[in-house]
Amino acid sequence: MFHHITDRLVHVLLAAAALLTFGLSFLVVADVIGRDVFNSPVKGTPEIVSMSIVIICFLLAGYAVQSGAMLRTDVLASIVGSRLNIVSALASGVLGTAFFGLIVWGSIEPLQHAWSSGEFEGEGALRVPVWPARLVVMFGALLVALIYLGRTITSIRAMARGETGTD
Repeated sequence: MFHHITDRLVHVLLAAAALLTFGLSFLVVADVIGRDVFNSPVKGTPEIVSMSIVIICFLLAGYAVQSGAMLRTDVLASIVGSRLNIVSALASGVLGTAFFGLIVWGSIEPLQHAWSSGEFEGEGALRVPVWPARLVVMFGALLVALIYLGRTITSIRAMARGETGTD
């Protein structure tokens, strides 16, 4: 059940990241054309692009973990054997949960500050609010932490049943 929910959610976030990337490509092209042809770039493009890159990364993080596309050395996995692979999966789950959990914990106060103070990025004609990027970072990190927690639980169950491999 949990895997089914997270699988759907990461695919929705993947689509959102793709749409955002697609939209950014038009913004950058419009900025370049405006700068070169009309000597008038699209205002706020650097701010929007820098915020969007962070948002895209955290929208894609859940998919990267869920799909197993995170770093993994197959050569090393084949050398250590299937018994150590399950221990490796357990360690990966625990460390991933802890790391992304710390990102969530560390994101709470900056998100509250960005929301309450009206923090923004940029000067002049376009001021981009910071809180949406902070919210996506926290939500994306929470999703990844939950996915890693699910993998940790799966590894513990596999070890309790005496299995020697994961996936």
